[in-house]
Amino acid sequence: MGCAAGQDNEKPVHRVWVDEFLLADRQVTNADYGCFLRDNPSFLPPPFWTDPAFNHPEQPVVGMSWHEAVGYCGWLRASSGRKFRLPTEAEWERAARGGREETLFPWGDTPPQSLPSYADRCAGRWKTGPEPVGRAEPNAYGLYNMCDNVHEWCSDWYAPDYYAVSPKRNPGGPETGERRASRGGSWRHHVKMSRCAARSSIPPEFKYADYGFRVACDVALV
Repeated sequence: MGCAAGQDNEKPVHRVWVDEFLLADRQVTNADYGCFLRDNPSFLPPPFWTDPAFNHPEQPVVGMSWHEAVGYCGWLRASSGRKFRLPTEAEWERAARGGREETLFPWGDTPPQSLPSYADRCAGRWKTGPEPVGRAEPNAYGLYNMCDNVHEWCSDWYAPDYYAVSPKRNPGGPETGERRASRGGSWRHHVKMSRCAARSSIPPEFKYADYGFRVACDVALV
């Protein structure tokens, strides 16, 4: 976990173990989130809900706070009997790598700008908002958009120096903090795809047009 050539908050590179878990192959879409809103009228639609640049049913839902993303996971948990939740940073990075260790991206170390599909996606799909989920090639685990499209909320509190004290098994972030961790690239960035180890964070109440999420689930039933 981490990257020796990355930012300071990605160091030191260290090995961790995570228990078996499930992760959604796609980011939560507007269609998915609409079902949640219909069942939970106390939650308001995100601020970009009616914006044509962001409201296609298969685009990832954006503009929800960390608290609202957790609320969605709780709704899934209550309605399904499964332990749905946000992934930890460690789980997210494990999944993003797709079984490749010590490479910059899910496909290796080749810069994203050299990928055949990258220019087309920048020219057409990422001009004003995120692309519909599942349009790009999946990684080796069959997961789509793990390092692009929108930043994804993680469950952890964020601390830039956490890796120096991270436990070796199932690290879940600091006990407290002011910002929540997030992972993945963004359609708004100059370079749209992030490295697997790249970390980001914002306060949990913030609502941005390039922030979404995907759900994780414990393997065991409740």
